[in-house]
Amino acid sequence: MNSEGNGRILKGYGSFYYVSDGSILWECRLRGRFRKEKQTVLAGDKVRFGILDAEKHKGVVDEILPRTNALIRPAVANVDQALIVLAPADPEPDLWLLDRLLIMIKNENIQPLLCWNKEDLAAPAEVASLKKAYESAGIIQVQTNALTGQGVAELRALLKDRTTVLAGPSGVGKSSLLNQIEPGLTLKTGETSQKLGRGKHTTRHVEWLPLSSGGWVADTPGFSQIYLPENVNRDKLRAFYPEFDQAQHDCQFSSCSHIKELRCGVKTAVEAGLIDEGRYQRYITFMDELSQRDKRY
Repeated sequence: MNSEGNGRILKGYGSFYYVSDGSILWECRLRGRFRKEKQTVLAGDKVRFGILDAEKHKGVVDEILPRTNALIRPAVANVDQALIVLAPADPEPDLWLLDRLLIMIKNENIQPLLCWNKEDLAAPAEVASLKKAYESAGIIQVQTNALTGQGVAELRALLKDRTTVLAGPSGVGKSSLLNQIEPGLTLKTGETSQKLGRGKHTTRHVEWLPLSSGGWVADTPGFSQIYLPENVNRDKLRAFYPEFDQAQHDCQFSSCSHIKELRCGVKTAVEAGLIDEGRYQRYITFMDELSQRDKRY
């Protein structure tokens, strides 16, 4: 057997990283220089590793190969698409978190998908209203019910032959959905905490899982906070709102911020109901957040 190989980190527990070379799962540690150089290692990283014990499948990671992209929260690398899972109720959808996630994902040139799980817990009109807000933003959306299997076939087709990371808060049913998509995984699931009104954490580590239909999916811990990427400024923020594209042709200035200008096509479109007002109001808040951040530097 060769003394080295190439593979992909599927998960990391403590000081061990589990690397798949396509047929064998290797238990690896890092070379000491990784700690000295303070280099981050993410699930999904493609690596070159040395083989220490071929029979026991033990090795050591020698090199992290160049990444196509990386997310800090959830902490993954080399992703084709991100599936954001939310529920219309139990827990209530955090649209602020959703919009921040979309900005972070698009900033890394990752395709976003939006899944509304537990669709039976809200009136159809409520679900339709949530979906409408993101239709004009060009986001691919699917409605599912992890208990009945509704929408799972459509979702499975979207994941086929792709590397997909799941993202979203706890309690929305990410692990339950994965159990439906890939029967046999039997991932641990949890319910929403009645006291806190948010989901209980069931997934504690990022882990890449193979799909029998082709591709990989990363189950991730839930989270409720995220910051705008450091390399996103006020000018760049506008690019993450594709629903502004057509309307901004009617703005008086090409550099229009779509906030205080008198003749602004985007504000007119919001007033006419062509652009979701909630999305627009969150955009204003994000612009202010970036302004405050610029003042600190």
